[in-house]
Amino acid sequence: MADKNNAALREHLVKLLTEAQAHTTFDDAVKGLDPELYGEVPKGAEHSPWQILEHLRIAQWDIVEFSRNAKHASPKWPEGYWPKENAPADEKVWNKSVRAFKRDLEEMIDLIRDEKTDLFAKIPHGEGQTILREALLIADHNAYHVGQLVLVRRLLGAWG
Repeated sequence: MADKNNAALREHLVKLLTEAQAHTTFDDAVKGLDPELYGEVPKGAEHSPWQILEHLRIAQWDIVEFSRNAKHASPKWPEGYWPKENAPADEKVWNKSVRAFKRDLEEMIDLIRDEKTDLFAKIPHGEGQTILREALLIADHNAYHVGQLVLVRRLLGAWG
């Protein structure tokens, strides 16, 4: 029964990270945004779509790397997690960030699906964190900022 529960937990985590359950997906949030709006900060918001995208990418990358690499050094908080520029240099840079986000998410999913990964074991180089906790942290953080990206798009008149 433990193996069945473990497999179910792994699949629940993957679905939480990839599917629209109680919120929109990352793919939907970034899809179809006019490149001219990447750097726009609408009235009432603190960040542009680009800044939110890069924050999502950087934070997720940091969590994934921490989860699997004892030598990983996290960026300095908060400046290392938010780009200074409102906009990417061009659409290619935006697309590169989107691809990197998806790649890092797939790497976390691979780690979750790997049966050799003990989801409950403390990460040796951490302070009590587990892979389960880090996967939930990614899901929570991504959901929050994907929602923020949708709100910014709404404020820019670029959603729905």
